[in-house]
Parts: sequence; structure tokens; C-alpha cells
Amino acid sequence: MINTFRTFKALHVPGDPVILYNAWDVGSARAVADAGAKAIATGSLSVAAAQGFDDGEAMPLELALAGAARIAGAVSLPVTIDFEGGYAVDPDDVGENVARLAATGAIGCNFEDQVIGGEGLHPVEIQAARIAGARRAAGEAFFVNARTDIFLQAERETHSERMVEAAIVRAQAYEAAGASGFFAAGLADPALVEMLCAGTDLPVNVIPLPGGPDVGTLAAAGVARISYGPRPYRAMLKQVEEAAQAAFAWR
Repeated sequence: MINTFRTFKALHVPGDPVILYNAWDVGSARAVADAGAKAIATGSLSVAAAQGFDDGEAMPLELALAGAARIAGAVSLPVTIDFEGGYAVDPDDVGENVARLAATGAIGCNFEDQVIGGEGLHPVEIQAARIAGARRAAGEAFFVNARTDIFLQAERETHSERMVEAAIVRAQAYEAAGASGFFAAGLADPALVEMLCAGTDLPVNVIPLPGGPDVGTLAAAGVARISYGPRPYRAMLKQVEEAAQAAFAWR
């Protein structure tokens, strides 16, 4: 497990990002692996939707852990799981759940700072304590990708340097608490991405958004990790729908 973690961590190179094309079950994970992936990542929305649940920890924890174990056991690549808010608020409870996730064979997780089922973000000091709880419980050989929802909670055209400065404060606090990476979900402006990358020592993760900059531009801005969130799942659904429509229109 330690060697797998080290392999995964080493993939995070600013300017030469690891590409994570998010999966949601064993079948999709194997397909992504067969396509040449260096690691497998899940997306919480896709995992939940494929089982008939809404995003936001509506999927029971036991099902989430069972799914993670099945994926981790089905591929020979490092697997990181979108674990949302860790299914808890208290740092010790977060730690207990993250330890259970690590026991599935996953070598990392996304862990976000939005208040699940509520509004806004956890205060910086509280989220840092929650990350510290995850780190203590999971040990050093586990990649905690600390996600901030600062940018998701604002329209893209309103993203600003001031918001990036607030994100950098969080990144620095999260790093001190034991985070391995920093996920700025929703941030797309190349200049702001570059500003964020320059403001933290953590490898930065972003998603290439529709209508936004391409992977090459994001790489040039200094990101070390690019993931696709629910886009692969939604593309698959669209393809199935279109194929079904064609099948039904045979007359």
C-alpha cells in the first residue's frame, strides 16, 4: 500500500498533471484502466446517481464503502475515492470513516469543505481540524485531496483574485493540517488558476469545464492534477439515450 501511495503521489507534477477520468463502478473503472489510465478516481455524483441516489452523501456510507472496495479490488492501479465530507462533521468521526475507507484498499480521497446538507463552507479552522482527524486516522500513506467549494458557490464570471486569496488561506491551513493536495473545484480562469498554484505548495487539482480552457492551458498554469468529475458519467448516459432512441426509431 505504501508503494502504491508513493506511486500515486509522484504522479502529481505541476505542469505535467495526472489525468483522472472519473469512474463510478467496477465496469467504468476497468474501462478507464484499459484506456491507459495511471490511476482511478471516482466522482461522488456519478457513484450515487448510478445507484439511484442524489449527490451530497444521500448514498449510505456502507454502500459507498462497499463500492470503493469493489473498485479498488478490481483494478491494479491506485484508486482514490470522492468521499465528499467524510460522512461526519466531528474530526474524530471523520477520522473513523476515512480509516474505514483506507481499509477498502483506496489510497486517497477527496474531502470537501462545504457543509453537507447545509449552506456555505466550514470555517477554515474547523475544516483544518477535520483534515487533521482524517490524517491521524488514515496514516501518512493516504492522499487527502482537500477540496474547497469557494468557487462552486459563486458564478464563474464573479471569480476574482480576492476569492483566490481566500482559497490560498484555506490551502495553507489545510496543508498544515495534513492535506496532500488542494482541489479548487469550479475554478477555470487560467490567470486565477496560475495565481492559486503560485500561492500554495500543495499540488493543485482542477476540472476542465465545458467552454473553459483546455488541459494544455491548465497545465501551463501549473496544475498537477486534472479530473473530470461527473462529465464521463453524463456523457455515457447521453450516448446510451441516443443509441436507445436510434433503436426505437427502426421503423
